[in-house]
Amino acid sequence: MIGFVPSAVPLKINLKRNEEPVGRALQVGILNAKEHAMSSEFETSDIFEIAVRIEENGINFYRYAVQIAGDEKTKHIFEFLAGEEEKHKNTFRSILSRIEYHTVPETYSGEYGAYLRNYVDNNIIFTKEIMDREMAAIKNELEAIDFARRRELDSILYYQEVKQFVSKDHHGDIDKIINEERNHFRMLSELKKNL
Repeated sequence: MIGFVPSAVPLKINLKRNEEPVGRALQVGILNAKEHAMSSEFETSDIFEIAVRIEENGINFYRYAVQIAGDEKTKHIFEFLAGEEEKHKNTFRSILSRIEYHTVPETYSGEYGAYLRNYVDNNIIFTKEIMDREMAAIKNELEAIDFARRRELDSILYYQEVKQFVSKDHHGDIDKIINEERNHFRMLSELKKNL
């Protein structure tokens, strides 16, 4: 999820094998297919490093939303959600610390690497410029709630999509986070109804 008009955490993913372990997939910037050579393989750790960044963006966004919230109940909910995103980030970091390389059976060489790169390149939760522009336009708590609801759904979709690329050992953790993100969406929808 997103950032306190200090910009969102930028993503740059490198989907090559045999590089430095921690932080090899994500550095400052955004993946640009024209600028980076593409490998036919990717590592499972890339998926979880992206997930860490999504959650960091969520933490930053909810902290920003607290600042523009008009009432204490809304501020409390945004603070709670920032804490939840922090827990998710820690879960993904824990998975990252013990992850092993996992290959996904492909119909053709590079199928899933190409899919993941395309998904990341074309999704707003990974595109810093669009996210910064949207966040700069948020002026009140209703706009913040709508933005947060969309990003929660984007996160759910990402986690559902990448689940097939990771070992079944991690499916339980991912399913738990998906369910929590759904609950966040429900909370935000209820909050919106009561404004």
